[in-house]
Amino acid sequence: MRVTLKIAVAGAGIGGLAVATGLAQAGHRVQVFDQFDAPAPVGSGLVIQPVGLEVLTHLGAGKAALAQGNQVHRMLGREADSGRRVLDVSYRTGKLARFGLAIHRAALFDALLETAIRSGVDICPGRRVTSALDGHVQFDGGSAGPFDMIIDACGAGSPLSPLKARDLDYGALWATVDWPAGSDLPRDELRQVYRKADRMLGVLPIGTVPGQKGLKAAIFWSLPRGGYVDWLAKGLEAWRAEAFGLWPAYGSFARQITDTAQMTMARYSHGTLVKPYGQGVIHIGDAAHRASPQLGQGANMALLDAWALVRAIKVAQGDADLAALYYARARRWHVWGYQTMSWLFTPQYQSDSRLLPVIRDRALFPLSQVPPVPRALSRLVCGDLLPPVGSLA
Repeated sequence: MRVTLKIAVAGAGIGGLAVATGLAQAGHRVQVFDQFDAPAPVGSGLVIQPVGLEVLTHLGAGKAALAQGNQVHRMLGREADSGRRVLDVSYRTGKLARFGLAIHRAALFDALLETAIRSGVDICPGRRVTSALDGHVQFDGGSAGPFDMIIDACGAGSPLSPLKARDLDYGALWATVDWPAGSDLPRDELRQVYRKADRMLGVLPIGTVPGQKGLKAAIFWSLPRGGYVDWLAKGLEAWRAEAFGLWPAYGSFARQITDTAQMTMARYSHGTLVKPYGQGVIHIGDAAHRASPQLGQGANMALLDAWALVRAIKVAQGDADLAALYYARARRWHVWGYQTMSWLFTPQYQSDSRLLPVIRDRALFPLSQVPPVPRALSRLVCGDLLPPVGSLA
């Protein structure tokens, strides 16, 4: 017997639109409340890993995302001074050739928003949810409800989540630029260069951006969490000179930055809710768990949370409390495993340590090229080294 629930989703980001779409397609009545007057994406480029792309395909947004994104088949990183490889991960596992989908957030957002509206989701803009109580959501100037279930997809700054995350020492500057016509970098690889662990710069080919012409790239430049003011004070010329000295091929991308406002500082944190539900609210995405983007799993985790919750509600036959429990159990080990691996990997590439990059370059990288480690690393990046949604698959 199918039970129809009335469900509120707070936040029209990747996770919020994905879970709303899946639930609407399952026959539930879904309203999405978002603070913006018109739903809009925030950020630059990202990578949807193969398991996340499976979720998009299930929802019916995969074709649109593939049309605008760019397939990435390899992640390659080199040490700035020596040029030695210190990271080399292929998406191929045995005979299975998979890929990551590098895409701008705006393109992914458009694909999900169009699918959500087509699926019957009611989008309610201009309503920033501030609290939830007794099945009602409160926002500036009013409230809505009652709802059978409230889903918190508000992200890292969620007012509904009790998560207290620890700030990480390093963040990164991000920007979207045109792909230079004369660049000799391959368009099917994420390329990075490191100076020890205190500097990391990279280029991600991301396909196209809605409303803009030509192929694009997302570029990034790591900084200490408090280093943004110093970066501004030094000026763009000093930054471009440093970038060219570390990686000449980066120069044609960096030259397109003519105003510091083009670079956005992203700060990262680490933490996980032991129980991602309570007080009538179920938390997904960054409202439930946060980590550095080192493994490229941020959007992936939000999509997997959304799909696990859709499946949990179906298995629980509409029992909201039971669905919350099933969802938490389904995602527990995958989230814990990837959070742990992110915590271990991040200081090797973004920290002030002088020892860790030596261990990374001289011991861990050579080991990573010895079978069966390459296969394990491929599955780690693809997102299915651990079962993504547990028994709910």
